[in-house]
Amino acid sequence: MASANTPAGDNELGDFLRSRRAVLDPQRAGFPDDGRLRRVPGLRREELAQLAHVSIDYVVRLEQGRTRRVSRPVLDALADALQLAPDERAYLFTLADVAPAAPARRPGRPEVAPELRQLLDTMDNVPAMVLHRGMDVLAWNPAAAALLTDFGALAPAERNLIRLTFLDADFRALYADWPRAARECVAVLRMETGRTPHDPALAALVGELSVCDPDFRTWWAGHQVRGPRRLTKTYVHPVAGSLTLDVQQFTVDTHPEQFLVAYTAPPDSPSHEALRFLLQWSATPATARDPHTPHQRRTGAGPA
Repeated sequence: MASANTPAGDNELGDFLRSRRAVLDPQRAGFPDDGRLRRVPGLRREELAQLAHVSIDYVVRLEQGRTRRVSRPVLDALADALQLAPDERAYLFTLADVAPAAPARRPGRPEVAPELRQLLDTMDNVPAMVLHRGMDVLAWNPAAAALLTDFGALAPAERNLIRLTFLDADFRALYADWPRAARECVAVLRMETGRTPHDPALAALVGELSVCDPDFRTWWAGHQVRGPRRLTKTYVHPVAGSLTLDVQQFTVDTHPEQFLVAYTAPPDSPSHEALRFLLQWSATPATARDPHTPHQRRTGAGPA
């Protein structure tokens, strides 16, 4: 039963604590095999309580959603006991905070931060986009459209990288390792919904993906979280072939909910040459392209 502090059906804090408790190895946490049958994997509640120096009843109340008012020292103790990674620790603190009331309506699409727009406009030879929380695409340059998809052909509500990763077959096919990329998307979305639990757009996205994709449902239930960091992704592009690109993120203090993402490759690397070829090809008028051998110049092969 939810308390006055926890909306009915909203027990993210309890779900997260249980999921992290379940993946811990009791022996590695300092609890040797005592011969007792473990009915569930991971730590028992009493073991977590012992490690965090709190009562078993308090752990039960947290996991059942009967409270999420937790002091910082107790949160630190729980995070240490659960051996949380930095992103997971930040997510735990977000869930335990009392969030403001939900807005009555979804706000309109935000204006792109001028500083990010200026950066985007100068990046002619680097695929780049301005993203909003939840991976909504607010703006993009022609290089990003050439690499990923024609965002201008999509309805604004469909311009979301996570949604495209799961629900757009062509976008999905770009990833050399789709499961890894998709799981990263789920972890990012889980982190963002923890920060803004009453955002109706994020709730709608989670709902849509949960209905449409069984992999999303499974990974969402795992409560993995991930914050912004430098990534390397490999794409299999129908024109340029294989490209392994560094994905870098830039923010501005005045618009912390927005960030610019740029895709780059080391100079003189095969991926740098493939990216340069793609941008040259995309800048060529469609009537002047050879549709049968778009990648022949680099590889001598037919379409990738």
